[in-house]
Amino acid sequence: MMHFYRHVLPGIFVVLFSLVFFPFHLTAAESGEYIAIRKAGSGNIALVLNKLDANGRKETGFAQGLDTIIHDGLDFTKLFSMISPPLNVRDNSNRKNVVINFGALNSVGAEVYAGGVVTIKSGLVTLDMEVYETAGAKLLLRKTYTGKEGGLRSIGHAFCADLVELLTGKKSVFGSKVVFVSNKSGSKEIYQCDFDGYGLEQVTNSRSISMNPALSPDGKHLAYIDFTTGRPTLYIRSLADRKVASVGKSSVSIDPEWRNSSEVAATLSLNGDPEIYLIKTDGTISRRLTNSKGIDISPSFSPDGSKMVFVSSRNGLPQIFIQDMQSGQTKRLTFSGRYNTQPSWSPAGDKIVYTTWENSGEINIFTINADGSGLAQLTRKSGENKSPSWSPDGGMIVFTSNRKGKEKMYVMNSNGDNQRNLLQGDGEQTQPSWSLFR
Repeated sequence: MMHFYRHVLPGIFVVLFSLVFFPFHLTAAESGEYIAIRKAGSGNIALVLNKLDANGRKETGFAQGLDTIIHDGLDFTKLFSMISPPLNVRDNSNRKNVVINFGALNSVGAEVYAGGVVTIKSGLVTLDMEVYETAGAKLLLRKTYTGKEGGLRSIGHAFCADLVELLTGKKSVFGSKVVFVSNKSGSKEIYQCDFDGYGLEQVTNSRSISMNPALSPDGKHLAYIDFTTGRPTLYIRSLADRKVASVGKSSVSIDPEWRNSSEVAATLSLNGDPEIYLIKTDGTISRRLTNSKGIDISPSFSPDGSKMVFVSSRNGLPQIFIQDMQSGQTKRLTFSGRYNTQPSWSPAGDKIVYTTWENSGEINIFTINADGSGLAQLTRKSGENKSPSWSPDGGMIVFTSNRKGKEKMYVMNSNGDNQRNLLQGDGEQTQPSWSLFR
């Protein structure tokens, strides 16, 4: 049976049931403008990403490495149609006057051209990039990126972030993190990785059960549940000094989610009935948010923090509700599906993603508009798909699936396209949460 809770382990269900049941010139983006370029009919930007020039023999390897990083990063976003560069597209014979063959670019259908030069100065790698709109031969971006020789991913991804934000006007995924739970060490611990599955790092080492990780919007605090004391307890860890505050040691705690960088909401059973409370980063309880006879769990907030979506059993089986944070007025959101859980509000504020336990035994992911319209199914015929979480730009969703046996993390476009595995490795991967900061 699928659990009612957003990221809850079987044991917690029993417990709760027993209680109650990161110096430049950026031409357009600097003023907040962006260039809207789309390939007709595809929705993708037709991009020619030229191989980087190396300003000397020493730079050749670094240029090749940055080529791969930038190409793979942009491909990960699924925003671009990557077009192979035509012959003689860039003439570097005169370094002070590089000539770009825009006619050749237009002949292959390119809308945007990006190219650059890699040099090494004083032990630092320098990447000078230019981006043009091909139709009007218009310079969109010229910028220099600098970093240490071991930091090619940061250099390449800094350019990727600028390009995506320049062309779409949206915050990119580059530099963001995904926190999740894995049992690869033998116990359930919290790990984090880069947005594309690289840079795996273990965060907790309780040798017990750690779960329900959630990073604050500013990336300074991690909220999570831990069983070290014998019962599920909410902890809020400062990632700068590693100080930890615990909340409600005498109660059962689950499902933390940040309203903003100073307040996290979670379900606490302080009075026997699991209700949602708002908690400060020092662990003190600010106020109670729900008050119903049923179980209220899985809070998630609109981008401005004025509304909360959550799951409640107040009408019987779990359904998704929206509450106004000022008035407290609550209305039911989902009416299709008899067992709806794990809601997550999109960064754009227009959609809510959630999971539904279907009569066939499958668990599938759906989106619905915040006003209750526009219901769309994203996964189907692929086993159990759970714990959906939005990317910072709202263009992708990370989730877990057992479609190939063990539970692993997957990503997909916000419309369900391009579903693919995010992270290889031992053990299962569950309860992902994509940070909204970078």
